[in-house]
Amino acid sequence: MDKSKLPPAALRPVDFRKDIKPLFESKCYSCHGPDKQKGQLRLDRKADALKGGDSHAPDIVLGKSADSPLIHFVAGLVPDMQMPPKGGPLTSEQIGLLRAWIDQGAQWPDDGSSVSAKHWAWEPVKRPTVPTIDNRQAASGNPVDRFLLAKLAEQKLSFSAPADARTLIRRLYFTTIGLPPSPEEVATFEREFRTGNRQLAIGKLVEKLLASPHFGERWARHWLDVVRFAESNGYETNGTRKNAWPYRDWVIRAFNNDLPYDRFILEQLAGDAFGVDEATGFIVGGPTDIVKSPDPVLTANQRAEDLNDFAATTASAFLGLTLHCARCHDHKFDPIAMKDYYSVVACFAGVRHGERAVKPPNFAELQAKADGLRAQLATLTKQMERFEPVAQTGTNGPGRRPPVTRGLNLDRFPAVTAKFLRFSITATTQLEPCIDELEAFTAGAASRNVALASAGATATASSTLPGNAIHKLAHVNDGQYGNDRSWISNERGKGWVQIEFAKAETIDRVQWSRDRDNVPRYNDRLATRYRIEVSPDGMAWQTVATSDDREPFGGKANGGITYSAEGMAPAEAKRLEELLAARKKWEAELVSVTTFPMVYAGKFGQTAETFLMHRGDPMQPREKIGPGVLASFAPKLSVPLEATDSERRLALAKWLGAPENPLTARVIVNRLWHYHFGIGLVDTPSDFGLNGGRPSHPELLDWLASELIASGWRLKHIHQLILTSAAFQQSSVENQLSNRPDSRPMALDSSNRFLWHFPARRLDAEPLRDTMLAVSGKLDRAMGGPGFDLFEANSNYVKVYNSRADFGPTEFRRMVYQSKPRTELDNTFGAFDCPDAGQVAPKRSRSTTPLQALNLLNSPFALQQAGFFAERVATDAGKSHEAQTKRAFQLAFLREPTRDELAASTKLVKAYGLPALCRALFNANEFLSVF
Repeated sequence: MDKSKLPPAALRPVDFRKDIKPLFESKCYSCHGPDKQKGQLRLDRKADALKGGDSHAPDIVLGKSADSPLIHFVAGLVPDMQMPPKGGPLTSEQIGLLRAWIDQGAQWPDDGSSVSAKHWAWEPVKRPTVPTIDNRQAASGNPVDRFLLAKLAEQKLSFSAPADARTLIRRLYFTTIGLPPSPEEVATFEREFRTGNRQLAIGKLVEKLLASPHFGERWARHWLDVVRFAESNGYETNGTRKNAWPYRDWVIRAFNNDLPYDRFILEQLAGDAFGVDEATGFIVGGPTDIVKSPDPVLTANQRAEDLNDFAATTASAFLGLTLHCARCHDHKFDPIAMKDYYSVVACFAGVRHGERAVKPPNFAELQAKADGLRAQLATLTKQMERFEPVAQTGTNGPGRRPPVTRGLNLDRFPAVTAKFLRFSITATTQLEPCIDELEAFTAGAASRNVALASAGATATASSTLPGNAIHKLAHVNDGQYGNDRSWISNERGKGWVQIEFAKAETIDRVQWSRDRDNVPRYNDRLATRYRIEVSPDGMAWQTVATSDDREPFGGKANGGITYSAEGMAPAEAKRLEELLAARKKWEAELVSVTTFPMVYAGKFGQTAETFLMHRGDPMQPREKIGPGVLASFAPKLSVPLEATDSERRLALAKWLGAPENPLTARVIVNRLWHYHFGIGLVDTPSDFGLNGGRPSHPELLDWLASELIASGWRLKHIHQLILTSAAFQQSSVENQLSNRPDSRPMALDSSNRFLWHFPARRLDAEPLRDTMLAVSGKLDRAMGGPGFDLFEANSNYVKVYNSRADFGPTEFRRMVYQSKPRTELDNTFGAFDCPDAGQVAPKRSRSTTPLQALNLLNSPFALQQAGFFAERVATDAGKSHEAQTKRAFQLAFLREPTRDELAASTKLVKAYGLPALCRALFNANEFLSVF
């Protein structure tokens, strides 16, 4: 490169705003601006421009224009890299200005694009002083009201009048437990409200509702939306996860027990370290593609998608950050480097989708008992060795040994000294052969497996299926069983694997399996014809066992090890019977103490290496990345590269729950506010970044966050502050009064961001369905356990979701217990803006459509429940149409009908029957909405 051809630098001082920014705008932004960044070079923001692009960073070398790639490109010194490519080159004077600007230090006024940019959400949480308000509406002293009233006063507004008792109790019931009060509970509250201390009655009711077991059911539904939880896999097959429901029950218990929020985080990321295995269902609550392929690109992308889901959901739920935007490049708006993204991903490098056993409270005791039983079985097995049939080579006669099985297969032979063992396969059930573990045991009393890699043995093979992380040659002798750690040949129906021992050993048996997991699943790729050979030097081979003397494989035979006393004395035959009986007894006991309930909460293992992926492409790894957190956010944390899977997740969880973290407490108190008032103090509850909304009341947000931390992270304390505030108790009717005689509050704050009245809104789908069941008298309030299905059962390879048309007591539980599939919604309540768990849903859209009304009028569920509602009313009220109408209004609206309502409803009942009135009440706005 001939730098002497560069135009000289300008001699005058250069001003960025006057000289350089207009040049970038006119010549560079079309390829390197906010909409497009070729080569990942962006020149409209200081931090990105000084960092440079992918291939030539830094493009601007401060103080050295002649060494700056940017100058080389615009001056045409690099062949085929003339910049800009269109619109004509820069003039010598323009290049001279760029050179002078760089030589003078590339002075660029701060534009807020650096990682140290000021932003309210990055600042530490500091407890603000509660405002002093001279207002009778703040007489209760609730700090929530004082912050709100201070902001309202700035707009010359005030709270609306308090809601009446019936409206308030209904509102409190729905926001806390998602169910309506009974008419009797309303009457009691109205009496206390009217004759006693209003605030005392409210406080007493709030305490009762927060202590209700149904509180956890309502708030668990909110959290399950936030974390995209569903009970199917998504993607093509979308098959069900039968054991995913324990996570849902754990969330319900956590909210009911007021589990401290920092502990709530800890258990969801590392519950396996604390005996709360079901809590880590959070990590794997999202979709995964279970259709695997030998294609290495597809396999790598599937793994990358799973890891992205783990990391991005964690950041979204707990930090309110769009971490996934840094998967392919540094975040364009928030201080999240691409390296940070992969550091968080590395914290999940040992996690895979799948089920694992839930350890019971007495796990240590059971484990000790199991160890004792295993020792007894080992001794007994040693005693039974003389009854094992020895493999007969060179025969094709009737099989003396059982057929092969996907589980344990034993080949015993006369003791032989060897340094090499080769297992050759010539036929399989289908496809390329697979072996999860190949073992060779020494002869004698102290028998040991000398084929283990940990014992110094090395494995070679004829070939290995490429590009699949769970099928590697190293897995064939790693001591771990199951399909997920196995070797597969790359030859259809054949292949061999060879073990070289650390030294020559005397061996007398080989054990092998295709899928020796606790719950074996796979029958394919099973070797049905094979040959086992040994060699002292790897040159001369001796056959010691084959499949020739085994019974033919029939596809359903149990296989395994058989014992025979054929040809032995009667006493020996009796001894064999005793040994077999003892083994059967002890094996049954071992199963009973080692079999635990399964939960879909992730499978944890060794951590794979994590690399920064160029442009997010898993086939383009760059430098190795260790586990860590977001470097720009407090507190600082360093996680050792050698940290185990559990240690990585535990470190991340503790960092998230640290009081110094500026986001965690703010995000969760904002979520609580959002669900109580319909919109958060920050209206983007999962995005607190530069692109998210700004808080309407920043001081209140920080006060609530600091109060949460000061209270020991107890969420019910924040709930209580909100629910007992005058703000929550306002009427939803627009207040016509303000201190501005020429303006109504609606004109001053049409979106009600200052909260001058309570925001009325329609019930979510779940409490709407639950309320219909409650009013009809059919609601089953049983808690916990496997859910019910709103879809017809089928076992297709690709799950087909057809909505049920008939419903019985099994389906009359609360909707939070529905076995929720991913990307599928039932025909009736799916129209009411239910998230489909395809993505996280921090807030729900609210629509009003004809389909919703039609579903409540004519769907099988609505017709059925209207009939049950009518039966209940008739039982309660007798045959009088007026009495029936009054009772129906009491149950549906928690009040008596007006004179006009009574007349019109009675007329309807006489003409069309009581079910018609019940259907009409289900469709009334008063039934569907919370005011």
